[in-house]
Amino acid sequence: GSLVFFRKGTPQKDVVIKSDAPNTLLLEKHADYIASYGSKKDDYEYCMSEYLRMSGIYWGLTVMDLMGQLHRMNREEILTFIKSCQHESGGISASIGHDPHLLYTLSAVQQILTLYDSINAIDVNKVVEYVQSLQKEDGSFAGDTWGEIDTRFSFCAVATLALLGKLDAINVEKAIEFVLSCMNFDGGFGCRPGSESHAGQIYCCTGFLAITSQLHQVNSDLLGWWLCERQLPSGGLNGRPEKLPDVCYSWWVLASLKIIGRLHWIDREKLRSFILACQDEETGGFADRPGDMVDPFHTLFGIAGLSLLGEEQIKPVSPVFCMPEEVLRRMNVQPELVS
Repeated sequence: GSLVFFRKGTPQKDVVIKSDAPNTLLLEKHADYIASYGSKKDDYEYCMSEYLRMSGIYWGLTVMDLMGQLHRMNREEILTFIKSCQHESGGISASIGHDPHLLYTLSAVQQILTLYDSINAIDVNKVVEYVQSLQKEDGSFAGDTWGEIDTRFSFCAVATLALLGKLDAINVEKAIEFVLSCMNFDGGFGCRPGSESHAGQIYCCTGFLAITSQLHQVNSDLLGWWLCERQLPSGGLNGRPEKLPDVCYSWWVLASLKIIGRLHWIDREKLRSFILACQDEETGGFADRPGDMVDPFHTLFGIAGLSLLGEEQIKPVSPVFCMPEEVLRRMNVQPELVS
C-alpha cells in the first residue's frame, strides 16, 4: 500500500507491532505490578514521582478496583496520606508539603469515594471553597492560585463538585460559556479559545459538558470523525495529527467517543490488539507503546480503555470520571451520555 501523506507531505508516524507481542490480558501480572509498586519506597522511580504522588495513588487505586483487586491496597495509609495533603485553603496537594492544585484535589476526591464512605477524611466544605476560589470572571478556572487557565481545570472543577454533590457552588452558566468558547471549527476543543484541538482537552471538555448536561452543544459527527482520524494503521491512537500512538490516548480518545455516542466508529479489534501489545509479559504493567518501560499511568489507561472496549475481566468504567461505574452508581452521579 502507498504511504498515507499528510498535507505537509510527511509520512504517517506509527509503530509496528511484532508478531510475538502479547495478545491476551495478563490481569494477575498487572495486579501484582501495581500492588508492589509503592512498596519499594526508596526506589528511584518512586522518589522521582513525588511531585505527582496523589495522581499516582489514584492511578493505582482505580486500576486495582477495575481489576477487582481493591482489597490489596492499604486503605488506612491512603486516607492518612490524603488527609495530610489538604491545606488551610481547602485544596489538596500532590504530596505532603507541596502546594495545592485542582488536579490533585480531584484525584483525592476520586480516591476517597472509591474507598467507600471515607468522605470525612477531608474537610469537604473547604474543598468546595477552594474550587470556588479558582473560578474567573469569564467562567474559566485556574489550576491553582498562580493562575494558569486551561479547560482541563474546568473539567477538574465540575468533576470534583459533581462527585461531592455541590455543583451549584460555582457559576455553572459562565463555566459552560467558557468551555464552549474553546470549541474549534473541526469539532474539537483546545485548552483556551483559539488553541488547537487535542484529544486530552476534548476528553476534558466532553466530560465537562456531560456533567453539566450540555452535550447537545457538541457536533458529535464532526468531533467523532476527528477522533476516529486519531487511529493509526497499528490500531493505536494518537492525541493529535502527526504524533505517535500512545496507550493513554486509547483512554482519552475512546472515552470521548463513548461520551458522544460514536465508539462504534473506530476499529475496536485493532485498538484492542495495540493495547494488549503494550503489556510487559515479565513485569506486568502497560507502557505507552509496545516494548517501552511500563508505569502506573499507562497501566490504568490501558485497563480502562479495555474496559470501554467491553473486556469482561474488567469492571465497567465511567468514561466521564475514569472510575468504576459501580462507585458512581453508589454516589448517584451518572451523567447522561449521547446514546
